[in-house]
Amino acid sequence: MHAFDILGDPVRRRILELLANGEQTSGAITNVIRAEFGLSQPAVSQHLRVLRDSGFASVRPEGARRFYAVEPGPLSEVDAWLDRFRRFWEQRLDALDTELARGRRAAQTSAGKEPTAPAEPGAGADKADPSAKGA
Repeated sequence: MHAFDILGDPVRRRILELLANGEQTSGAITNVIRAEFGLSQPAVSQHLRVLRDSGFASVRPEGARRFYAVEPGPLSEVDAWLDRFRRFWEQRLDALDTELARGRRAAQTSAGKEPTAPAEPGAGADKADPSAKGA
């Protein structure tokens, strides 16, 4: 199965999001997926099997419990495929970063503060500025 066939399913994407936070038991995954998507335990198990069989997730048995974890290999392959398209959004993100920095400098100047040095495009300077959240 092709990677985008795997990632095209919202349930499998959500399972991978859960696993991105660290190893999870099948029971914990099932509880979240059942609450969010209304799927039965066997249906969730089928999605976990697809992720495992396609190499996106691994399973580690511990007694009667099964712990699932993300496998980075297939995601790295997806990232490499997406790399040829990054130029379409990186330039726009750099421009947004520049505009956010200009807005912060203008706000500081109008508040009577010394303006800070402009951020390098793409440096992610807005991450350190709590006022940039939600922008």
